[in-house]
Amino acid sequence: MSVSPVQPSSVPSSAKIVVLVHGIFRQSKVFYKMKKSLENKGYIVYSPDLFHRWGALGLADLAQQLEKFIEQNIPSETEFDLVGLSMGGIVSRYYLQRLNGAQRVRRFITIASPHLGTWLAYGFPRRTGLEMRPGSRLLKDLNQDLEHLDLDITSIWTLWDFIIVPSQHCCLPVGEVIQVPVLLHGMMAWSDRTIEVVQKRLQEPVSSPKTTRVS
Repeated sequence: MSVSPVQPSSVPSSAKIVVLVHGIFRQSKVFYKMKKSLENKGYIVYSPDLFHRWGALGLADLAQQLEKFIEQNIPSETEFDLVGLSMGGIVSRYYLQRLNGAQRVRRFITIASPHLGTWLAYGFPRRTGLEMRPGSRLLKDLNQDLEHLDLDITSIWTLWDFIIVPSQHCCLPVGEVIQVPVLLHGMMAWSDRTIEVVQKRLQEPVSSPKTTRVS
């Protein structure tokens, strides 16, 4: 489900805003349950559809699509929280670290994102997949100055993730790391356990990412 652009001026500066960034294949509809749950808690939730043209575009291109969507929908003076699922977590990091998005974002939550790459990306030999392989140039670039990402950061992961291989590659070395008992990568966005963690983290006071906290 895509979100129709609105005039940024129509969004109150005091609004609780969350942007959900989808993974490689299922687009914004994967957040249907999470979006409804957050809206019931009083959040304004955006979930843009990003298009990689069957892998022809790189993650930086997708981050630019995300940046454009944010500029069109959220007033420049309004802060928001950012949640990235799987590939969406890496796209979000590029937006934060290379497109100055960190100046606007309060909290950054990643769900089953291949921060250190996944071996299954070798099965998708297109540009989008190449950049999610362990040791890719893009991941090395983002990870070399991760300590400068001065945000409230949470990595959510499951031990039974057979898409991000090894599953521990979902865990950033900064911020809070939370393991959830969810079976399979594809259930992470739909699981009540994941949604509960996301809601809790969004409601907690903003904290420093400098120390890794494992829950």
